[in-house]
Amino acid sequence: MIREGSGGRAPVPRVHKWWVLANVAVGTFMATLDGSIVNVGLPTISNTFHVRLASVQWVITAYLLTICALLPSMGKLSDQLGRGRLYNLGFALFAAGSALCAVSGSVEMLIGMRVVQAVGASLLMANSQGLVATTFGSRERGRALGIIGTTVSLGTLSGPAIGGLLIEHFGWPAIFWVNVPIGVAAFFAGWRILPKERSRVTEPFDVPGAAMFAVGITGLLYAVFGAESRGWTSFPTVGGIVAALVILLFFYLREVRIPHPMLDFSLYRIRMFSTGSAAAFLSFVSLFCVNVMMPFFIQTVMHQSPAVTGYVMAANPVVMAVTAPLAGWLSDRIGPYVLTTGGLALNALGFVALNQLTAEVSPWVVAVHLAVFGFGQGLFQSPNNSSIMGSVPRAKVGLAGGLNALTRNLGMVFGISLSVSLFTYRLRVLSGATGAGPGAVGPVGAGGVAQPSPEVFMGAMHTVFWAAAMACALGAAVSSLRNRPRGEQGSA
Repeated sequence: MIREGSGGRAPVPRVHKWWVLANVAVGTFMATLDGSIVNVGLPTISNTFHVRLASVQWVITAYLLTICALLPSMGKLSDQLGRGRLYNLGFALFAAGSALCAVSGSVEMLIGMRVVQAVGASLLMANSQGLVATTFGSRERGRALGIIGTTVSLGTLSGPAIGGLLIEHFGWPAIFWVNVPIGVAAFFAGWRILPKERSRVTEPFDVPGAAMFAVGITGLLYAVFGAESRGWTSFPTVGGIVAALVILLFFYLREVRIPHPMLDFSLYRIRMFSTGSAAAFLSFVSLFCVNVMMPFFIQTVMHQSPAVTGYVMAANPVVMAVTAPLAGWLSDRIGPYVLTTGGLALNALGFVALNQLTAEVSPWVVAVHLAVFGFGQGLFQSPNNSSIMGSVPRAKVGLAGGLNALTRNLGMVFGISLSVSLFTYRLRVLSGATGAGPGAVGPVGAGGVAQPSPEVFMGAMHTVFWAAAMACALGAAVSSLRNRPRGEQGSA
């Protein structure tokens, strides 16, 4: 239960509030950054361990999949054991997992340590908005949650840029080492700053529900990711998807009938919440099509260095960082409808523009194209987050934040799956080689691995971007359904 800062317990001192927000922002940025920072390092990692993209993509997907499986459970567990304690434990696990990733001697070890890192990240993500909501009173809560929402977007979008610079100058382990001192410092700061009292929530933890959700979502995503190598119509793929959906159906039927569910599906009856969540999912699906494909295009087709890749990819988060606060301010005055719908429509046009690029294009032209996505994301993310969090009752703000994080991560995971699967299929069709696939572009330059021509690569990439454009257009259409008078937007 979310408590007002002015009731239920002593108000948090004003200076203390902002230190809590700063600590939470650090954790949120780290956790979301690591969902995308590895993207730009995939070519280098695939070269180092001599594996193909179809294998090395699990360095990303294992991280996101683990977070998706654990987010609801970690959020519910934190309601019972205390958000501050478990949030700080997240810092410790995240820093330890990062160090183990950096010293990994094989891609298998790296993937395993990414799971450890993801357990810590799930604790950070599940508690960030809840900590902010319980620390700030109603007059400041929206502003504070807006800052966290912007931090989420910046962490997600700046990963490729920061990763490219670190890899160019220090090697791929640096993208993990950088988390260690920050995580350790944030852990000790959090130990002094974050609330340590136990929650008064006495609801029993829904262990069967947590297990069903984790098994169902993991099985579904595993089947989807494996479809590229096994085939979409193969028995393991079809059987795995059907089995996972059956488990998730039973999970839903259980949750809507028990008195203390792990997930409160009643929130999805709120129009602003459901349309905002669906639009956010489609937004992150399309965003990760860019984050996965563009580093390979810039390095493999344009033959640019990781540093140049980082500079080019930075155009997206830089423009987004400038646009998001202005969009949030404007949303408070005109509502989210025009901004969210217009932002996704602009991103759809951005994908059409990306499909006009050639192999000889200048890096700065690519940066301008990516800046369009930063502007569109900035218009969409802050108003959409405000719309989602403002549509639910105050007592469910923390739960809404957890579901918002889950939606975001599911969008990332499905974006990776969509881009890799479509790219693989079209690469095989266009190259006419049954053994071709994303592995044909990674490990880049590895002996004995055939690489496609730039024309074949770009033809496959264009298919991915057309699909992403349709996802954005659908997201804009869904977002337009939220058009209601501002007075109906909720009471949070």
